[in-house]
Amino acid sequence: MAITKAMATSLAGNLKRVVGMPLVAVLFSFIFFFTIPSCVSQLTRLEHQVKDDGSLSLLVVGDWGRRGHFNQTIVASQMGRIGKELDIDFVISTGDNFYDDGLKGPHDPAFEESFTEVYTANSLQKPWYTVLGNHDYRGDAVAQLDPFLRKVDSRWLCLRSFMLDTEIATFFFVDTTPFVDKYYTEKSHTYDWRDVSPRRAYLANLLKDLENALRESSSRWKIVVGHHAIRSAGTHGDTEELIQHLLPILKANDVDLYVNGHDHCLEHISSHDSPIQYLTSGAGSKAWRGDTKKYDERVMKFFYDGQGFMSMQLTSTNVEVLFHDVLGEVLHRWKVSKDLHSSI
Repeated sequence: MAITKAMATSLAGNLKRVVGMPLVAVLFSFIFFFTIPSCVSQLTRLEHQVKDDGSLSLLVVGDWGRRGHFNQTIVASQMGRIGKELDIDFVISTGDNFYDDGLKGPHDPAFEESFTEVYTANSLQKPWYTVLGNHDYRGDAVAQLDPFLRKVDSRWLCLRSFMLDTEIATFFFVDTTPFVDKYYTEKSHTYDWRDVSPRRAYLANLLKDLENALRESSSRWKIVVGHHAIRSAGTHGDTEELIQHLLPILKANDVDLYVNGHDHCLEHISSHDSPIQYLTSGAGSKAWRGDTKKYDERVMKFFYDGQGFMSMQLTSTNVEVLFHDVLGEVLHRWKVSKDLHSSI
């Protein structure tokens, strides 16, 4: 692509504004500036380096943005403590970032009141790789994608769907809200479908891009992140549209983990017919005590209906997942290993 004088001037201005930001944020701004919207292109690809020893550590939190209320600040404090202990590389947000109805625009003070002023620990001053949830779509969904927010807080890295490459794992972030039929028919809420319509074409392109990206990936670990659960014993339960359209692609392409929010709980569900593990981390603030569904005990490994978050540590051969409650205590631990030579 030829770069005109006007484009070069604009790019120089953008780069000048991001001086002093973390390198990954600068690269993200550059990528965003030249990326065609995902409905007509392949998934945007970001990169994040592992530690010198080849490992990676991160936290996962979802359904959090309530201006510090419903114990959000307490969860954030414990995230900071665990983040320091693990020397985390980044944070993943599984969506529903701002309640009840997303942001009103890129200048909405709710962004700082629910994000910048809550997650203040030094260990959390790392990139936050973020997807949108259904509550985010009830407001100005495009605002959360606006590069302006990275000027307000350089940690904020949000796209509808994208992939994050590391040396040992690739994370595939999927925009799940447009899959859910009821959001197009319910009359109690209005959703921001800009850049998502026409729906059929948007979803077809997203599924095609995801399938191609998964097929071409040679990563040791393939981890897919979305807002809505594929499998869940929480209030919302299984998402039938994802079971129908998304799950077959994950099974066919050796995905290891599917990570989500949406249900305000912590849970780990295994699978009868594939190695995929389903991990819910949607307890960043308001939780739904006692609101659960019966589930097959053979696959239900862990369920907690309180507040908390998840941590993950990865190497080329191992993944360890821990679920932490509102006080940071470990409630559930799960580990899986792969032979280094298994893919050769």
